[in-house]
Amino acid sequence: MKKIIFTTLLIEKSPQALPLGAACCASALKHNPLTKDLCQTELYPFNLEDKDFQKIKTSTDQAGLFIAEKLLEKKPDLVAFSVFVWNRLILEKAASVLSQKGVLTLAGGPEITAHPQDFTVFDKVIAGEGENTVPPAIYELLTGEKTSLPAEVPEYPEFSPYLDKTLDPAEYEGALWELARGCPFKCSYCYESKGQKKVRMFPMERIEKELDLFAQKKIPQVFVLDPTYNANKQRAINLINLIAKKTPDTFYYFEARAEFIDRQLAHAFTRIPCALQIGLQSADEKVCSLVNRPFNRKNFEKGIRALNDEGVIFGLDVIYGLPGDSLRGYKDSIDFAISLYPNNLELFCLSVLPGTDLYDRAKELHLNFEKTPPYHIINTDRYSRTDIETAGKLSKACCFFYNDGRAVPWFNTILHALKMKASFFFERFYTYLTSLPREKQETCNHKEIEEVQKEFVKLMLKEKNKGRLINAALDIITFNGAMSRKTDTGISETIELHYPAEYIASEYTLDLEFFANSVKMKNNRIKV
Repeated sequence: MKKIIFTTLLIEKSPQALPLGAACCASALKHNPLTKDLCQTELYPFNLEDKDFQKIKTSTDQAGLFIAEKLLEKKPDLVAFSVFVWNRLILEKAASVLSQKGVLTLAGGPEITAHPQDFTVFDKVIAGEGENTVPPAIYELLTGEKTSLPAEVPEYPEFSPYLDKTLDPAEYEGALWELARGCPFKCSYCYESKGQKKVRMFPMERIEKELDLFAQKKIPQVFVLDPTYNANKQRAINLINLIAKKTPDTFYYFEARAEFIDRQLAHAFTRIPCALQIGLQSADEKVCSLVNRPFNRKNFEKGIRALNDEGVIFGLDVIYGLPGDSLRGYKDSIDFAISLYPNNLELFCLSVLPGTDLYDRAKELHLNFEKTPPYHIINTDRYSRTDIETAGKLSKACCFFYNDGRAVPWFNTILHALKMKASFFFERFYTYLTSLPREKQETCNHKEIEEVQKEFVKLMLKEKNKGRLINAALDIITFNGAMSRKTDTGISETIELHYPAEYIASEYTLDLEFFANSVKMKNNRIKV
């Protein structure tokens, strides 16, 4: 039998970074009548956290050579690569080395599907969904014969990389989970922009069996890959009920559209441990229309209000560099997003991906972008290069202070006291952050981040002649930080406060001025 290795390069080994695409193709090879008796299949992924990777300088050539050498040790007849924007150059280097050693190479993935003619290093590239296209491609490469046999495999419930043990979610302490494929929307910057505007649901029998497997293995977290989980509200609710029944202790992450969330759906999400990530992208309806992404500000706010009223955790995404947008418009989007109290705010630089509608219209939309991965925007007719750099700085400041600093419970309280917009706050904070020693700028330790937050908030309050609010502000940050760490690690800690803890934990702190004027100071120490 011919030995086939499916591989890819991931950033880390985690539930968010597991080789699902490669695993699906490997699984298909085991089931397809063309290849099931012809091939011996192995899944052998790499990630940048591998100990061996840490020993080498991760330049493109060195990383590619390292991967090739490791694969050659297994003596494969063919290696199939799952290619993404960020790992493309490294995997092309690996494939080049393998080809020199007589090993056949094949590649697939979203970018290859978009423009297969640009990938000449591999012996064969395949477009579309790999389960159907990979088996006949491998059969033809190995045998030299064209096949007229049906390439497609029925969607048997057991035809799943999790169920046939190609991929063990326990190894990654979680799972990426497909419930459907396709998207009802065609946002211009997405690979789906040229696809069919429809969603194909996975069979419920398969979904239930995968849930049973997650329950059996006690998987702690699952990332649902559907681009719009709530495209069909009733199905979304039915699946939540099934999840609650079979895996009540597993934490789920969904991608959703806020405009389609009502009180009924928001309440349904409270039945399971979960968080939602919601694409805002821009708060400007005209900007959204230029990238074919319908946006109704009123309906968006209504959906978010339902989540907040029900206490559902959610995060928001915003993109900078969009056509028709500007730095000022981006700042307005940040201010709007923060006003909605997201648990996290992810700020991304636009990538003009080959094969997307945006790529085809780049000249018309005045987009100047990198011609190699990750295809980031360089400038537009309304964003100068300096503006793009400033937007990137705002992104870094927000990530450090708001996301990594877990500031959501108190951030708007501080902004209100300072009478300052979030975007301006982040702009000032970036300047402050870059004045600190590098080890403080790059720390991932929440306690250390909290100390940076406190010093900056003190500085801002003094600058606004509101020094009398400092102790109240520090108490709020200290108390919520300790609560967050306790939730995260389970470790208790003792903290010192200037005000009684019962008031710090109350709604009085929503208005810092009112709190400082109404509550008497009383130094105390509590164990969280």
